[in-house]
This record gives sequence, C-alpha cells and structure tokens, in this order.
Amino acid sequence: MNEKLMRAARLHELDGRFQIDRIPVPEPRPTDVLVKVAAAGLVHNLRNVLTIYPKVAPFLPLPKLPAIFGLDTTGVVASVGSLVKTDVKVGDRVYVNPGLSCGSCEACRRADPTNCRNFTFMGYFGFGPESQNQYDAYPYGGFSEYATCPVGNVVKLPDNLSFEQASRFGYLGTAYAGLRKANFKPGQRLLVNGGTGTLGVGAVLLGLAMGASKVFATGRDPHRLEKLRQLDPHRIVPVSSRDGTVAAQAMEATGGNGVDAMLEALAPGAPASSVMDAFHSLRHGGVAVNVGGVSEALAVDAGYLMITQRSLVGSLWFTTSEGQDMAQMVEAGTLDLSVFEHKVYSLEEVNTALVEVDGRDGGFTNFVVRP
Repeated sequence: MNEKLMRAARLHELDGRFQIDRIPVPEPRPTDVLVKVAAAGLVHNLRNVLTIYPKVAPFLPLPKLPAIFGLDTTGVVASVGSLVKTDVKVGDRVYVNPGLSCGSCEACRRADPTNCRNFTFMGYFGFGPESQNQYDAYPYGGFSEYATCPVGNVVKLPDNLSFEQASRFGYLGTAYAGLRKANFKPGQRLLVNGGTGTLGVGAVLLGLAMGASKVFATGRDPHRLEKLRQLDPHRIVPVSSRDGTVAAQAMEATGGNGVDAMLEALAPGAPASSVMDAFHSLRHGGVAVNVGGVSEALAVDAGYLMITQRSLVGSLWFTTSEGQDMAQMVEAGTLDLSVFEHKVYSLEEVNTALVEVDGRDGGFTNFVVRP
C-alpha cells in the first residue's frame, strides 16, 4: 500500500532558508487530532529566531533539523485519535495553540501550563532543556499540509472567524492573557505602549472588546496612529512618542489620574526608557504587563513601587481556554478582526515572505502561509 505523502517547508540548515520536502502524513496518537492546515501565521521575528537565536539565546532551543516551523496553525480536523471522545470531531474548523507543556512538573500539576519549565512552541522554539522531547512528539508546524496536536490544544472556530484571522491568534492571545493578568475590567482606561505594532494593534482591539472606556495607543508613525484611531474615534486616543513623554500626555488626558493598566508591547530594539516612560502613566495601584521584546534592563525604584502600589508583571503566552474566549468574542461580535490586511503566500513562497515581512504596515498587515 502506498504511503500518503504531504508537502512541508523544512529548514535543513540554520541559514533561514526553507525547502519543500515530501514526507509522510502523520497519524494522530490516541489523544491527538490531525489537522489539515488551511493557513498559518508568519511570525515576523522568525528569521531572527532561525539565524540569531542559536548564538544569542541558546536557552531558547530550536528543534533538531530538519524541522517544520509555523507557529499559528489553523485548519480543519481531518481525523481524531481513538481516545478523543469530546465534541472535537472531523470537519471542525480549529486553531492549534502551539504551547506544549510536559504535563508532570509542578506547574503543570497545578494547571499552569505556560509556566512549565519545559514549555515549548510547536513550530517555533522552546524554553527548557527538555524541549526536544516535545518536538519529537509534535514535530509539525504550520508550514506543512497536515499537523498533529493534543486535543487539549484545539480552539474551535466560529463560522464568522476566517482561518487567516485566526492565524493571528498568537499575537492576539499574548495580549489577551496580559490584559487578564492586569485584571483589566470594563470601564477602565488602558495604555498600549507600541499600539501600532503587531502585538499592539491586537491589544487595542482586545481592549475595546473588553469594554475599555479609553485606549491610549502610543506610536511614532502619524499615519498608523490615525488609522488606529479611526477604528473607534471615541475611545481610542493616539499618543505620539514624538510629542513629549507618554506619561505626561496620558496624565493630562486623564486629569492627572493615570490609566488603570498598561500593556508593554514594544519591539526588541526599543530603549528601556520608553518602557519606564509609559509605566509612569499608571494610576496609583495600576498594573503594567510586559508582553513585548525590549531587552534592556529596566531601572525600577523598589520604594517607588511600594509607595504608589504600581505593579510590573511579565506575561508569556495564553492558554487554550483563553484562545476559546477570543473565538467566542469574535462570534459574539465584540472582537472585530476585520482590520487586518492579509498578505498570503503559498508554501513555496515562504522564503519570499520572510524577506517581505519587513515591509508590513505595522500591526495592520497579517502575513499568512497557505499550504
């Protein structure tokens, strides 16, 4: 009997270039599902991950090569394992949360998978010395025609959520989990530092969906700031980082009270001073959550934190449950993802996409690979 084969874009050398291989279609294990991939998000940092991380961040291990990348996989359930007896069934439209945890460490036993010491992203990179075990079990990223995943990592998608929109869930979920860690509530004020970036636009959309009274969004590009403001001119307040300090502008706009929560979403090249500037926009007792990539050390005065009761929290990723929350917000119409402009590439065009992603229109452009 002939073995069924599929196309997959695989990396064979740490040079950032993929080649199309034909490999066997995997079989789902008893508690897994097999997904026929419809679209996968292209993380704009992927080229750096493939070429720079092995040198500067060996503590974030990549899978053994050849490997299939592609972080945000969406598609249709093609088959299910013999022990899958839930409401996940063949034909379901799904997003695959790529976060894998070991299931047995202390964090996993307390149902806190993102703090697993060997947390690993399918199709991307890992966070612990045992990440290769996770890659061995689930080696299929979204740059392939089929992928397996644990049934517990499946987010079911409503009909009004496209595969291309759902392929943005990695960035969206990162922002959503951060807002939940800030204990953000309807009617509160939010500041998104880096509001026109890939993380930032999603954070602004989620702030609106979660009932923010005002969302202050920082940025340098006036065109992108105005484009963002037009999404909800009553609630979105652009804050240009070229017009003085962010904190001064936010404090003036709130009558000196400050914002309830700040989501830090700046890219790695931004200076630490930009983070602290936005941090000072918080009200007393406010919470700042970092989901961005700024790598410089922050100068935080511990006494100042105590007196003002401000908090600075880190947040890495989101749970499948939080992914399902977002899908249901889209279904209900409270989370509007129509703002994204999808730039779609075939599997054979992955290398082109890795170059062209640098020309995106901030967070409004969504780069997608369709196998």
